[in-house]
Formats: sequence, structure tokens, C-alpha cells
Amino acid sequence: QLQLMESGGGSVQAGGSLRLSCPASGYTAHVEYVGWFRQAPGKQREGVAAIHRSSSRTYDADSVKGRFTISQDYAKNTVYLQMNSLKPEDTAMYYCAAARAAWYPLKNQDYTSWGRGTQVTVSS
Repeated sequence: QLQLMESGGGSVQAGGSLRLSCPASGYTAHVEYVGWFRQAPGKQREGVAAIHRSSSRTYDADSVKGRFTISQDYAKNTVYLQMNSLKPEDTAMYYCAAARAAWYPLKNQDYTSWGRGTQVTVSS
């Protein structure tokens, strides 16, 4: 069984930065993709960034390009999301998720394991 637990959320002012962490524990051998998703109240969950673990290839949503960076420490089974130049519209619950395979790494349907989320609030 795979467990994911996000941390690093909080409240910041616009223009600030946060770094989210997602350590994985349990059975991680077949995890090929780890993604970060977010969901704001009344909105659908959307993919923010994803990383292919073995190649470190990354995928970013247009809304966060140039501001957010996904990275990993493969040995620690941990994926990070560095968020810079935060905007009020980035306010959401952020989740990390794991997939064995993903045709579309920023779409949530291929992800089978999810963390409980960490709240990010950006004030103007």
C-alpha cells in the first residue's frame, strides 16, 4: 500500500513563495508519475505539475509555467512543488497523487493514490 502525505501549505501574501513536499511511503516501486493537483472551493480539481520519476521529465500547467517548479529527491521518495510569485487565484487545497502510468500526466483519472491535501491561501 502506498501512502502520500503533503506538507508545506500555509498563508502568504501575493508575490510570496511556498514549498510543498510529498513524501511517499509503503509500496513505491511501481510509481511512475507523481502529480500535484489543486482544488478551489466550487471548482474542479486541476493538474498543476507532474513528474515522471525515472526520467525526471516534468509537466506544467500553463497557469503556473514560470512560477511553479516540480522536482524530486528519488532516493527519499519525495516530490516537491516550489511555488513562487503566488497569486490569490492560486488559493486552493493542494494534493499530491501517484500513478503507475499516465497518458495525460496532468489529468487526474490515471492517478490511483492520493494524499489528504495541504491548504494554500494567498492574500492580495
